Amino acid sequence: MKLPLCAGCGLWMRWLLAALTLAMLPLHHAAAQSLESPAEPAAAMAVVAAGPAAPAASPGRIAPHVPSEEAATALWLQQRQVMTFRATLLGDTPADRARLAQAALDTALALPGDGVVTRTSLVDAVRFELHGTTLFFMVPGDLSVLRAASQLDAASLNVLQKLNLAVAEYREARDPQRMLWATAKALAATVLAALLVRLVFVLRRRAVVRLQSGLAQPAAGGSTARRVLSTYLAHTASAIRMAASAVSWAVVVVLVDAWAIYVLHQFAYTRPWSERSTAWLLGVVKDLALGIASAVPGLLVAGLIFVMARLAARATAAVLDRVQRGEVRYAWLDVDTALPTRRLATVLIWLFALVMAYPYLPGAGSEAFKGLSVLVGLMISLGASSVVGQALSGLSLMYSRSLRVGEYIKAGDTEGTVVALGMFTTRIHTGMGEEVSVPNSVMFSQPIHNFSRLVEDGHFVLHTPVTIGYSTPWRQVHAMLLEAAARTPSVATQPPPYVVQTALSDFYVEYRLCAQSTKNAPRRRVEAMNELHANVQDVFNENGVQIMSPHYMADTAEPQVVPAGPWSPPAARPPVQPAAAGNAGAVHSAAERPPG
Repeated sequence: MKLPLCAGCGLWMRWLLAALTLAMLPLHHAAAQSLESPAEPAAAMAVVAAGPAAPAASPGRIAPHVPSEEAATALWLQQRQVMTFRATLLGDTPADRARLAQAALDTALALPGDGVVTRTSLVDAVRFELHGTTLFFMVPGDLSVLRAASQLDAASLNVLQKLNLAVAEYREARDPQRMLWATAKALAATVLAALLVRLVFVLRRRAVVRLQSGLAQPAAGGSTARRVLSTYLAHTASAIRMAASAVSWAVVVVLVDAWAIYVLHQFAYTRPWSERSTAWLLGVVKDLALGIASAVPGLLVAGLIFVMARLAARATAAVLDRVQRGEVRYAWLDVDTALPTRRLATVLIWLFALVMAYPYLPGAGSEAFKGLSVLVGLMISLGASSVVGQALSGLSLMYSRSLRVGEYIKAGDTEGTVVALGMFTTRIHTGMGEEVSVPNSVMFSQPIHNFSRLVEDGHFVLHTPVTIGYSTPWRQVHAMLLEAAARTPSVATQPPPYVVQTALSDFYVEYRLCAQSTKNAPRRRVEAMNELHANVQDVFNENGVQIMSPHYMADTAEPQVVPAGPWSPPAARPPVQPAAAGNAGAVHSAAERPPG
């Protein structure tokens, strides 16, 4: 059958509305809730879970109603629940009343005109009419409250408002002009939402590029935080991308939610879903705002505790900094222990502040927060045993005063200058272009040879062993070693160097030259030792005494010495002395050093 233009337009609009509705159902839980309502009849769009019977209109007294053993039955129109029947009236159960109300609504809505629903108060009931047709009666038994008779009038006014709204939306849903206008606004909102979503992602990309380019620039003269971020540029860039994605998707979700609410509100059939979604969203925002407001007093107390802890930490640090600089001295605290004491005091102050502020933190009393605290404590206790051991070893090293920063030590196979004594590791410069990080537990478990502790003004001890056969007089060896020390600029004359015989072995005597460095000595002990060893070799060669350390057993047929003569053959170069300012690149003459 060929439909008229108006009827065909209305059918097309219904199909478009159905498609938009199905597309937006996953976006809102409110739509899912509405699906629990029964299907609406095609003729009247009046969805009835079960409807009340509509008694005949009577201006007189309504027969007494009795409570029904059946479940309460709701009457729906245009996805709106307008009435709930609970009482049995004139022998009709709530389900019978619902079916009669549905039939009455179908009849009244089919009549022409734009009439409104009216109500008439009777002795113990309220009658609802549309176009002179009685829809249903409302009695006190339909209310699930105490003293229902006194509440009947107010409840009937609420039902009247819902009915008029549902009837108006029923007529709006069948008006092609209004449906076209609603569709146009929905399409315009969709286009605007799509543009806004695209703009969000464009802004995200630009912000990420700008932040990464800013971090990639040299950090000289910048803040400490910027220098740290520049050091870990790759990780910082990844964190920026993740944060930008999280923020952008949060904005997109808000935009999509606003778009869905607006589009659903444009059509009469889906408008109740929009109102429920809006109510749900406002409820969430309200709960969040109330939660934040209730947490403000606790946060203020916690913030005050943390402020006091910060002041106490800064005051403690100021006092201990003066001790570390030597401006203040205490009997129980000195320069060496000031730094670890400051660290311990800071940690204890903040731990105490955290314990005091914990009850005031939002959610501290919840079971989830307690479970998380137990889990974190268990993870720390199981996985941080080695970390705690390292920290305790570091504190033991600091308080035992075994070594200080700037001292030259030897611990195991590592020898060099201490440049940092941390809580977990000790860093040592070996003088060979290396920096060795030794765990404090390893440092604490082995002997430490300190070459700087007994020397003043930051000097260090220089000593070297040699083994010489018994055929060489020991007095001559003593004199040669002292001569080598005298030729070395890095060796101090006060206190004077000395030689000791540390062992009388089977085939040789072990001699050890002991001396101290001067202020002009190289900062790296290995350079001073290099000068001393070179002079030892020169002096022994000049006197024809061979050094067979450390495995000397017998004299060879020919003495193992360098004969007098040129000691800088063509393949070698004599040591280059430092050039004067302005001639740093000049090559000095390679004059050979004469023996002696």
